[in-house]
Amino acid sequence: MQDVIVIGGSYAGMAAALQLARARRKVVVIDAGQRRNRFASHSHGFLGQDGVDPAIIWAEARRQLLAYPAVRWIEGTASTITGRKDDFRVPTEAGDTFAGRRILLATGVSDQLPEIPGLAERWGGTVFHCPYCHGYELDQGRIGVIASSAMSLHQAQLLPEWGEVTFLTNSALSLDPEQRADLQARGVTIEETPISRLTGAADIELRDDRVLPFAGLFTATRTEPASPLAEMAGCTLIETPMGRQIMTGDGKETSVPGIFACGDVARAPHSVSLAVGDGAWAGAQLHRSLVWPE
Repeated sequence: MQDVIVIGGSYAGMAAALQLARARRKVVVIDAGQRRNRFASHSHGFLGQDGVDPAIIWAEARRQLLAYPAVRWIEGTASTITGRKDDFRVPTEAGDTFAGRRILLATGVSDQLPEIPGLAERWGGTVFHCPYCHGYELDQGRIGVIASSAMSLHQAQLLPEWGEVTFLTNSALSLDPEQRADLQARGVTIEETPISRLTGAADIELRDDRVLPFAGLFTATRTEPASPLAEMAGCTLIETPMGRQIMTGDGKETSVPGIFACGDVARAPHSVSLAVGDGAWAGAQLHRSLVWPE
Protein backbone atom coordinates (compact mmCIF):
# COMPACT_ATOMS: atom_id res chain seq x y z
CA MET A 1 0.00 0.00 0.00
CA GLN A 2 1.45 3.33 -1.13
CA ASP A 3 0.66 6.57 0.62
CA VAL A 4 0.05 8.35 -2.68
CA ILE A 5 -0.23 7.28 -6.31
CA VAL A 6 0.68 10.20 -8.56
CA ILE A 7 -0.72 9.81 -12.07
CA GLY A 8 1.30 12.03 -14.37
CA GLY A 9 5.04 12.61 -14.06
CA SER A 10 5.47 16.05 -15.53
CA TYR A 11 6.34 19.20 -13.58
CA ALA A 12 3.28 19.40 -11.31
CA GLY A 13 3.25 15.71 -10.51
CA MET A 14 6.95 15.63 -9.69
CA ALA A 15 6.71 18.79 -7.57
CA ALA A 16 3.98 17.15 -5.49
CA ALA A 17 5.88 13.87 -5.23
CA LEU A 18 8.96 15.73 -4.00
CA GLN A 19 7.10 17.23 -1.04
CA LEU A 20 5.73 13.80 -0.13
CA ALA A 21 9.11 12.12 -0.51
CA ARG A 22 10.66 14.67 1.80
CA ALA A 23 7.95 13.83 4.32
CA ARG A 24 9.14 10.21 3.99
CA ARG A 25 5.91 9.02 2.46
CA LYS A 26 5.77 6.16 -0.03
CA VAL A 27 4.94 7.39 -3.51
CA VAL A 28 4.43 5.75 -6.89
CA VAL A 29 4.51 7.96 -9.98
CA ILE A 30 2.82 6.53 -13.09
CA ASP A 31 3.88 8.49 -16.15
CA ALA A 32 2.77 8.06 -19.77
CA GLY A 33 5.57 10.31 -21.07
CA GLN A 34 3.37 12.94 -22.77
CA ARG A 35 4.55 16.30 -21.41
CA ARG A 36 2.44 19.12 -22.80
CA ASN A 37 5.50 21.22 -23.73
CA ARG A 38 7.30 18.37 -25.49
CA PHE A 39 6.98 20.32 -28.76
CA ALA A 40 8.98 23.31 -27.46
CA SER A 41 12.77 23.49 -27.66
CA HIS A 42 13.17 26.04 -24.86
CA SER A 43 11.28 26.86 -21.66
CA HIS A 44 11.10 30.52 -20.65
CA GLY A 45 9.89 32.40 -17.60
CA PHE A 46 10.74 29.60 -15.14
CA LEU A 47 13.08 31.09 -12.53
CA GLY A 48 16.47 29.39 -12.53
CA GLN A 49 15.77 27.49 -15.75
CA ASP A 50 15.07 30.32 -18.21
CA GLY A 51 15.91 29.28 -21.78
CA VAL A 52 16.64 25.63 -20.92
CA ASP A 53 15.30 22.76 -23.03
CA PRO A 54 12.19 21.54 -21.15
CA ALA A 55 13.28 17.94 -21.69
CA ILE A 56 16.47 18.70 -19.75
CA ILE A 57 14.52 20.38 -16.95
CA TRP A 58 12.23 17.34 -16.74
CA ALA A 59 15.08 14.83 -16.78
CA GLU A 60 17.02 16.60 -14.04
CA ALA A 61 13.90 16.96 -11.90
CA ARG A 62 13.20 13.25 -12.30
CA ARG A 63 16.79 12.38 -11.36
CA GLN A 64 16.55 14.44 -8.19
CA LEU A 65 13.15 12.97 -7.30
CA LEU A 66 14.31 9.38 -7.73
CA ALA A 67 17.19 9.99 -5.34
CA TYR A 68 14.55 9.53 -2.61
CA PRO A 69 14.21 5.80 -1.87
CA ALA A 70 10.49 6.08 -1.08
CA VAL A 71 9.67 7.04 -4.70
CA ARG A 72 8.97 4.50 -7.45
CA TRP A 73 8.64 5.50 -11.10
CA ILE A 74 6.46 3.48 -13.45
CA GLU A 75 6.53 4.19 -17.17
CA GLY A 76 3.05 3.43 -18.36
CA THR A 77 -0.57 4.51 -18.57
CA ALA A 78 -3.10 4.18 -15.76
CA SER A 79 -6.27 2.62 -17.11
CA THR A 80 -8.75 3.33 -14.32
CA ILE A 81 -9.17 4.15 -10.62
CA THR A 82 -11.21 1.96 -8.31
CA GLY A 83 -11.81 1.80 -4.55
CA ARG A 84 -12.16 4.59 -2.05
CA LYS A 85 -10.17 6.85 0.24
CA ASP A 86 -7.41 4.91 2.03
CA ASP A 87 -7.92 1.92 -0.30
CA PHE A 88 -7.59 2.86 -3.99
CA ARG A 89 -6.46 0.57 -6.81
CA VAL A 90 -4.89 1.80 -10.05
CA PRO A 91 -4.30 -0.80 -12.78
CA THR A 92 -2.09 0.07 -15.74
CA GLU A 93 -2.42 -0.90 -19.38
CA ALA A 94 0.63 -3.13 -18.90
CA GLY A 95 -1.30 -5.26 -16.40
CA ASP A 96 0.21 -4.05 -13.11
CA THR A 97 -1.99 -2.83 -10.27
CA PHE A 98 -0.96 -0.38 -7.54
CA ALA A 99 -2.67 0.27 -4.21
CA GLY A 100 -2.66 3.67 -2.54
CA ARG A 101 -4.32 5.65 0.24
CA ARG A 102 -4.56 8.79 -1.89
CA ILE A 103 -4.58 9.58 -5.62
CA LEU A 104 -3.10 12.68 -7.25
CA LEU A 105 -4.17 13.43 -10.81
CA ALA A 106 -1.46 15.45 -12.56
CA THR A 107 -2.26 14.21 -16.04
CA GLY A 108 -2.09 17.60 -17.76
CA VAL A 109 -4.21 18.75 -20.67
CA SER A 110 -4.30 18.37 -24.44
CA ASP A 111 -4.54 21.40 -26.72
CA GLN A 112 -7.29 21.55 -29.34
CA LEU A 113 -5.67 23.53 -32.15
CA PRO A 114 -7.48 25.50 -34.86
CA GLU A 115 -7.86 23.33 -37.94
CA ILE A 116 -5.62 25.38 -40.23
CA PRO A 117 -3.21 23.57 -42.57
CA GLY A 118 0.36 23.92 -41.33
CA LEU A 119 -0.49 25.07 -37.82
CA ALA A 120 -0.07 21.80 -35.92
CA GLU A 121 3.37 21.24 -37.45
CA ARG A 122 4.54 24.61 -36.09
CA TRP A 123 2.96 24.29 -32.64
CA GLY A 124 5.57 24.98 -29.97
CA GLY A 125 8.08 26.13 -32.58
CA THR A 126 6.67 29.35 -34.03
CA VAL A 127 3.02 29.06 -32.92
CA PHE A 128 2.38 29.58 -29.21
CA HIS A 129 -0.33 30.26 -26.65
CA CYS A 130 1.53 32.08 -23.83
CA PRO A 131 3.27 35.43 -24.46
CA TYR A 132 5.02 35.31 -21.10
CA CYS A 133 6.65 32.05 -22.17
CA HIS A 134 7.53 32.98 -25.77
CA GLY A 135 6.88 36.66 -26.48
CA TYR A 136 10.26 38.12 -25.52
CA GLU A 137 12.20 35.98 -27.99
CA LEU A 138 10.26 37.48 -30.92
CA ASP A 139 12.38 40.61 -30.41
CA GLN A 140 9.46 43.05 -30.84
CA GLY A 141 8.86 41.73 -34.35
CA ARG A 142 5.54 41.30 -36.16
CA ILE A 143 3.13 39.06 -34.27
CA GLY A 144 0.03 37.36 -35.66
CA VAL A 145 -2.84 36.41 -33.37
CA ILE A 146 -5.09 33.75 -34.91
CA ALA A 147 -8.60 33.93 -33.50
CA SER A 148 -10.15 30.72 -32.26
CA SER A 149 -12.50 31.79 -29.45
CA ALA A 150 -13.49 34.74 -27.28
CA MET A 151 -10.14 34.36 -25.46
CA SER A 152 -8.41 35.42 -28.67
CA LEU A 153 -9.53 39.01 -28.15
CA HIS A 154 -7.71 39.02 -24.82
CA GLN A 155 -4.55 37.77 -26.57
CA ALA A 156 -4.80 40.48 -29.23
CA GLN A 157 -5.19 43.15 -26.54
CA LEU A 158 -2.22 41.87 -24.51
CA LEU A 159 0.35 41.04 -27.19
CA PRO A 160 1.18 44.62 -28.30
CA GLU A 161 3.42 44.57 -25.23
CA TRP A 162 5.70 42.26 -27.25
CA GLY A 163 5.52 43.61 -30.81
CA GLU A 164 3.43 44.87 -33.72
CA VAL A 165 0.22 42.83 -33.71
CA THR A 166 -2.13 41.73 -36.48
CA PHE A 167 -5.35 40.12 -35.29
CA LEU A 168 -6.61 37.57 -37.82
CA THR A 169 -10.26 36.94 -36.99
CA ASN A 170 -10.47 34.02 -39.47
CA SER A 171 -14.29 33.89 -39.21
CA ALA A 172 -13.90 32.63 -35.62
CA LEU A 173 -15.50 35.66 -33.98
CA SER A 174 -17.11 38.97 -34.82
CA LEU A 175 -15.90 42.21 -33.29
CA ASP A 176 -18.31 44.86 -32.11
CA PRO A 177 -17.51 48.58 -32.57
CA GLU A 178 -16.22 48.95 -29.02
CA GLN A 179 -13.83 46.01 -29.40
CA ARG A 180 -12.57 47.34 -32.73
CA ALA A 181 -11.94 50.75 -31.23
CA ASP A 182 -10.08 49.21 -28.31
CA LEU A 183 -7.80 47.17 -30.60
CA GLN A 184 -7.12 50.12 -32.85
CA ALA A 185 -6.22 52.25 -29.84
CA ARG A 186 -3.63 49.61 -28.96
CA GLY A 187 -2.17 49.75 -32.46
CA VAL A 188 -3.54 46.36 -33.51
CA THR A 189 -4.21 45.74 -37.21
CA ILE A 190 -7.43 43.78 -37.80
CA GLU A 191 -7.34 41.30 -40.69
CA GLU A 192 -10.64 39.61 -41.52
CA THR A 193 -9.72 37.70 -44.68
CA PRO A 194 -9.86 33.97 -43.86
CA ILE A 195 -6.63 31.98 -43.60
CA SER A 196 -5.72 29.37 -46.20
CA ARG A 197 -2.60 27.91 -44.58
CA LEU A 198 0.60 28.57 -42.67
CA THR A 199 3.80 28.55 -44.68
CA GLY A 200 7.49 29.18 -44.07
CA ALA A 201 8.49 29.64 -40.45
CA ALA A 202 5.52 31.73 -39.37
CA ASP A 203 3.91 33.16 -42.50
CA ILE A 204 0.16 33.19 -43.15
CA GLU A 205 -1.31 32.75 -46.60
CA LEU A 206 -4.77 34.28 -46.89
CA ARG A 207 -7.55 33.16 -49.21
CA ASP A 208 -7.00 36.21 -51.39
CA ASP A 209 -3.44 34.89 -51.99
CA ARG A 210 -1.72 37.52 -49.88
CA VAL A 211 1.08 36.21 -47.65
CA LEU A 212 1.68 37.95 -44.31
CA PRO A 213 5.11 37.32 -42.71
CA PHE A 214 5.42 37.18 -38.92
CA ALA A 215 8.14 36.62 -36.34
CA GLY A 216 5.74 34.39 -34.43
CA LEU A 217 2.08 33.46 -34.07
CA PHE A 218 -0.25 33.03 -31.10
CA THR A 219 -3.57 31.29 -30.77
CA ALA A 220 -5.81 30.52 -27.80
CA THR A 221 -6.27 26.77 -27.74
CA ARG A 222 -9.12 25.05 -25.96
CA THR A 223 -7.83 22.53 -23.45
CA GLU A 224 -9.25 19.22 -22.28
CA PRO A 225 -7.91 16.83 -19.63
CA ALA A 226 -5.33 14.65 -21.39
CA SER A 227 -6.72 11.57 -19.63
CA PRO A 228 -10.32 10.43 -19.00
CA LEU A 229 -9.43 9.15 -15.50
CA ALA A 230 -10.99 12.04 -13.61
CA GLU A 231 -14.37 11.59 -15.27
CA MET A 232 -14.16 7.81 -14.95
CA ALA A 233 -13.54 8.20 -11.21
CA GLY A 234 -16.52 10.55 -10.83
CA CYS A 235 -14.60 13.78 -10.29
CA THR A 236 -16.49 16.96 -11.16
CA LEU A 237 -15.15 18.92 -14.12
CA ILE A 238 -15.81 22.61 -14.69
CA GLU A 239 -15.79 24.92 -17.70
CA THR A 240 -13.30 27.79 -17.81
CA PRO A 241 -12.58 30.33 -20.56
CA MET A 242 -9.65 28.10 -21.56
CA GLY A 243 -11.50 24.79 -21.53
CA ARG A 244 -12.49 22.05 -19.10
CA GLN A 245 -10.54 21.28 -15.96
CA ILE A 246 -10.93 19.24 -12.78
CA MET A 247 -12.68 21.09 -9.97
CA THR A 248 -10.66 21.22 -6.74
CA GLY A 249 -10.94 23.02 -3.43
CA ASP A 250 -8.28 25.17 -1.82
CA GLY A 251 -6.51 22.03 -0.63
CA LYS A 252 -6.49 20.58 -4.19
CA GLU A 253 -8.93 17.75 -3.33
CA THR A 254 -11.48 16.91 -6.01
CA SER A 255 -15.16 16.16 -5.47
CA VAL A 256 -14.18 12.53 -4.77
CA PRO A 257 -12.71 12.09 -1.26
CA GLY A 258 -9.08 11.04 -1.37
CA ILE A 259 -8.51 12.05 -4.98
CA PHE A 260 -6.54 15.26 -5.52
CA ALA A 261 -5.53 17.08 -8.70
CA CYS A 262 -2.94 19.70 -9.64
CA GLY A 263 -1.18 21.40 -12.53
CA ASP A 264 -2.73 22.41 -15.85
CA VAL A 265 -5.57 19.90 -15.46
CA ALA A 266 -6.73 21.61 -12.26
CA ARG A 267 -5.91 25.30 -12.65
CA ALA A 268 -5.70 28.11 -15.17
CA PRO A 269 -3.82 29.88 -16.62
CA HIS A 270 -0.98 27.53 -17.50
CA SER A 271 2.82 27.66 -17.36
CA VAL A 272 5.66 25.52 -16.02
CA SER A 273 6.17 27.90 -13.08
CA LEU A 274 2.51 27.81 -12.11
CA ALA A 275 2.35 24.03 -12.50
CA VAL A 276 5.35 23.53 -10.21
CA GLY A 277 3.89 25.83 -7.56
CA ASP A 278 0.51 24.13 -7.77
CA GLY A 279 2.14 20.72 -7.49
CA ALA A 280 4.18 21.70 -4.45
CA TRP A 281 1.03 22.96 -2.72
CA ALA A 282 -0.87 19.79 -3.63
CA GLY A 283 1.92 17.63 -2.23
CA ALA A 284 1.81 19.46 1.08
CA GLN A 285 -1.99 19.21 1.22
CA LEU A 286 -1.87 15.50 0.47
CA HIS A 287 0.57 15.04 3.32
CA ARG A 288 -1.72 16.98 5.66
CA SER A 289 -4.63 14.74 4.67
CA LEU A 290 -2.59 11.73 5.75
CA VAL A 291 -1.51 13.31 9.04
CA TRP A 292 -5.00 14.65 9.87
CA PRO A 293 -7.49 12.35 8.11
CA GLU A 294 -11.10 13.45 8.38
